[in-house]
Amino acid sequence: MYEVFVIKEGYSTSEGPGQQKACGTCTLVKGPHNIIVDTGNPWDKDTILQGLAKHDILPSNIGYVVCTHGHSDHVGNLNLFSNAIQIVSYDICVGDQYLMHDFKEGIPYEIDDDVEVIPTPGHTGADVSVIVKGTAYGTVAITGDLFECMEDLENPHLWQQSSEKPELQEQNRADILQMADIIIPGHGSMFQVPDSCKRQMQMVLLFEEFSESFQISTFSQKALE
Repeated sequence: MYEVFVIKEGYSTSEGPGQQKACGTCTLVKGPHNIIVDTGNPWDKDTILQGLAKHDILPSNIGYVVCTHGHSDHVGNLNLFSNAIQIVSYDICVGDQYLMHDFKEGIPYEIDDDVEVIPTPGHTGADVSVIVKGTAYGTVAITGDLFECMEDLENPHLWQQSSEKPELQEQNRADILQMADIIIPGHGSMFQVPDSCKRQMQMVLLFEEFSESFQISTFSQKALE
């Protein structure tokens, strides 16, 4: 079974017009494969090392590093994990060897039966999220900036203002809300997916299925006429 620990909680605060302080969340997935998701900014080295030490893990014990996208507050300490397979957005490499994987076609990268890296573009054109199944919390989605924070469930402006592809991001957010029990966002505390979100999405899906069925029925009736 995997365990999931937030080593550093991300944040984002406005400092006035045109100014912002931000750093991405750094998460440890501990289990059959030790995984780091997002590596903070270049000034987070000591925080990451101390966080790993609390779990008796050295950087050399990390098998995979996943950076959800290429912004500097998510990729700042990749060089700590030179032994790891590194996944940065849609690129996968081991040292200077790049491995081909077609995230663009929506194909997940499976680390094992319980952990996969899935494409979730929107914030940028090549975001990924890490899905960890069977934890004590249920299914955990580590999403980077697909979700900025829990508050963006009620205030979409929080994620839309920095989205390159908002319609695509909205769809991927909806997919994650359906599959996950817990979300670890890019710039806030981990949170449980509210039941209301799942019910709302189920209603939307049921409405779409009803609409499709109605359209088919109407088409068939016209054909009979």
